[in-house]
Amino acid sequence: MNLKEKINSDIKEALKEKQDLAILTLRMLQAAILNKEKDKRAKLAKEKKEIREEELVKESQLTDEETIEAISSEIKKRKESVLEFEKGERIDLVEKEKKEIGILEKYLPEQLSEEEIQKLVKEALEKTGAASPKDMGKVMAELIPKVKGKADGSLVSRIVKESLS
Repeated sequence: MNLKEKINSDIKEALKEKQDLAILTLRMLQAAILNKEKDKRAKLAKEKKEIREEELVKESQLTDEETIEAISSEIKKRKESVLEFEKGERIDLVEKEKKEIGILEKYLPEQLSEEEIQKLVKEALEKTGAASPKDMGKVMAELIPKVKGKADGSLVSRIVKESLS
C-alpha cells in the first residue's frame, strides 16, 4: 500500500470513528495531493503531446516521495499559521493547527534528530570544502537529497549557517 492509499484508508477510518479534525485535515491533504497530480498531468501533457489518456493518468500519479513533499508543504503552512495565530493571541486556533500538524506528521518518515543533522552537515562541509557563509549553497545542495522529508529545512539551514560562521 502506497502512502496515498494509506491516507485514503485513514480517511475512511476517521469517518467511521467520527474524528472530525482528522477528517478535515486528511481531506485537505487529499486535495493538496490531487492538485499536485493535476499540475504534474498538465506538465506531462505539454511535454508529451502524443501520450494516451490512460498513460497520462498513470504517469501523473504522485510517488511516495512527491506525496511526502505535499505533506511537508501542508505542515509548513500550518507552522506558519501557528506563528501568526500566536501573534494575534488566538490560542484556540494555535491548538487546532498544532493538532493538525500532529495528524499530518504521522505520514512523514521518521525525522532526523538535531545530532544526526549536525553529523550530515559536517560530512557535507568536508565533502564540499565549504569554509565560509558564501559556500552555503554548495552545502545545502549536498544535504537536501539526504534530508528531504526527514528534517525541517529551516532547521537544516540554521545548522549549516552556524557551522559556517
